[in-house]
Amino acid sequence: MPKAFVLMNAELGSEDSIVNELRKIDGVKEVYQVYGVYDIVAQVEADTMEKAKEIVTWKLRKLNGVKSTLTMIVME
Repeated sequence: MPKAFVLMNAELGSEDSIVNELRKIDGVKEVYQVYGVYDIVAQVEADTMEKAKEIVTWKLRKLNGVKSTLTMIVME
């Protein structure tokens, strides 16, 4: 099962709303607010690599307040 970790930068003050929206997305298994270079880390799992890419590209990256993302695909 394809898995990826998505590191996200958020607009100041939008972290809580992004986390709440991420938790509603099918395929997002874990969400953490973190300190450091990135603001949020999300774990994505899907049945296929194509579906995982679709979740990241069309759902996570399109959320209001998301400034940038870095996706790390887990090696199987």
